[in-house]
Amino acid sequence: MTAALKYFGTDGIRGKVGGDVINAAFALRLGQATGTVLAADSPAGVRPTVLIGKDTRISGYMLESALEAGLSSAGVDVVLAGPIPTPAVAYLTRALRLSAGIVISASHNPYDDNGIKFFSGQGNKLPDETELRIEAALEQPGPCVPSDGLGKVRRLDDAAGRYIEFCKSTFPGDSNLNGLKIVVDAAHGAAYHIAPNVFQELGAQIITIGCEPNGFNINAEVGATHPETLAQKVIQYGADLGIALDGDADRLQMVDGRGRLYNGDELLYAIISERLSHGPVAGVAGTVMTNYAFERKMNELGIQFVRTPVGDKNVLAALQEKGWLYGGESSGHLLCLDRHSTGDGIVAALQVLGAMRHSGRSLPELTADLRLLPQKLVNVVLPPGQEWQQHAGLAQAYQEVMNILQGRGRVLIRPSGTEPKLRLMVEAEEEGLAVNCVNRLATSLA
Repeated sequence: MTAALKYFGTDGIRGKVGGDVINAAFALRLGQATGTVLAADSPAGVRPTVLIGKDTRISGYMLESALEAGLSSAGVDVVLAGPIPTPAVAYLTRALRLSAGIVISASHNPYDDNGIKFFSGQGNKLPDETELRIEAALEQPGPCVPSDGLGKVRRLDDAAGRYIEFCKSTFPGDSNLNGLKIVVDAAHGAAYHIAPNVFQELGAQIITIGCEPNGFNINAEVGATHPETLAQKVIQYGADLGIALDGDADRLQMVDGRGRLYNGDELLYAIISERLSHGPVAGVAGTVMTNYAFERKMNELGIQFVRTPVGDKNVLAALQEKGWLYGGESSGHLLCLDRHSTGDGIVAALQVLGAMRHSGRSLPELTADLRLLPQKLVNVVLPPGQEWQQHAGLAQAYQEVMNILQGRGRVLIRPSGTEPKLRLMVEAEEEGLAVNCVNRLATSLA
């Protein structure tokens, strides 16, 4: 059994800037610890090299400098890529044959949060075992190699251009986006200077919002977590589509010309539908939050489907274990391992657009036969010390709800990872049925 991680969560290390871990002193130690682990794993005489990318938060400067110093003091060379999306770091780390990649970002969180996450030399999230080794090294005195062994630092001036070309390469070479008017919302984040260029260079007419970062406005009323802004702009400009990314551009939401929002389940379905025209799809991975209608549709299509805990890292682990290519989360983290090693909002959008071009169908037409079930969520505060698994009233209510649903929906009960609350979720074919069932569960805990 893997030991518990102290600092690493489901997506690296994250917290409030100036708090216990997201500060300059900790980042320095983290750089030293990471460098120590990388040096131990490198062949004799080979100096490890790490790429560092970041989003547009003001705190990125501080954390970048501290990580750079820590890595250099441990004898590791550093390549600075500046503001680029999380999946760009994964791609460039792999393409440049580097030892590891580091992203300074708190994804969809507000500007005064930040985080640090890692990629292996293969462009994958680090396994728990490596994270545990880094945490163990954090507990040791910080090393500093002799002066002749210190790491060097250089900038990768063409990082954005390299990544733009990679993204374009994932779109069908015999197609283009000519004639499409697209609103692109980069959430004032890491893709502000990249996403518009990708779609424009493929032929689309582009209107941009959320592409003017100032260090403090990342994700502020724009981006994938605020798609209502995108919907308004699509209608205002008479655009065909809208594409919204989050702060580090690994999450995608899309809007059609009527301002109708499509979540990750629907977008993944559009991609899978197109892939089926080229051959069989062995399986798809989702999470416990994936809509039950998506699971039923996969079953109808003869495609295996598995659920994982929330987090694209867990989805990726399931895909790698089973040798499958496609998976994602309702929130918009989509994985197409035939195109990239990690979740990528721009690449995912290009797969949806490619499906539209290949099929000659619009986004509403591509997703017409996937009708998501109404989903109702209630949070119930748990008294201190209460073990919900042994709650007799909840167990009885759960059985009653399952008898009512009879295969026409599903129930998810899970504790919050951050609050003393129990999250109760019911999906059903009718909204009233979902409301009735989730209220029955909540009442049992009163």
